[in-house]
Amino acid sequence: MEDRLQKILARAGYGSRRACEELIVDRRVKVNGTIATLGMKADREKDEITVDNRPISQKESLKYIAFNKPLGVLSTVGANDPRPTVRDFVHVSGRLYPVGRLDVDSEGLILMTNDGELTNRLTHPKYKHEKEYRVQVAGSPTQAQLTAWQDGITLDDGQHTLPADVRIESQEKKSTWLRVILREGRNRQIRRMGASSNLPVQRIIRVRIANLRLNDLPTRKWRYLTSKEIKDLKNIT
Repeated sequence: MEDRLQKILARAGYGSRRACEELIVDRRVKVNGTIATLGMKADREKDEITVDNRPISQKESLKYIAFNKPLGVLSTVGANDPRPTVRDFVHVSGRLYPVGRLDVDSEGLILMTNDGELTNRLTHPKYKHEKEYRVQVAGSPTQAQLTAWQDGITLDDGQHTLPADVRIESQEKKSTWLRVILREGRNRQIRRMGASSNLPVQRIIRVRIANLRLNDLPTRKWRYLTSKEIKDLKNIT
């Protein structure tokens, strides 16, 4: 049965649908020897589909992994960058991609999988899935600063953020720990929110993606998701 090419590639473990669309736009995908274009359909059972001139594999077993990313590690895979990536720490064979991103200078929970359909549902902006962070800021935030984050704030590019859930978790001598819940994923969003409200961000630790929690997973370590966690993630999407 014919299906859109990006859906076939996503199901074969090549990333989210958007990532697979980029493969097509970059002219890396062929169907029966012809360079594919966006919107093209194919039948996986009848057509020869290749990526970088290599036939796509038969459907892989799906993998779901939680990783506690340390500072200085890239959340991207395949970047032309000498710094370590999350893939360097997760020694599992086959394709595996991070769901979304976490800045190199941020820490915490990364979900990695080869389930392109789940990746698409968790990262597409229209679904507004929650991501929760522990955020250390300099000094003591005023109520006006917290309210600005809660109401949504205009960033340096003129874009306005969605309202965020923000509360004070604890206070130290020269800094404050906040709990922040976002429902979008703009580039370096929390640090830019801090800059726009004169509230310098010192540290960011992601502790939850949707209903998947970091809990006590040590930094630099990974684990497979439980069957219940996988089921719960699929149910909310």
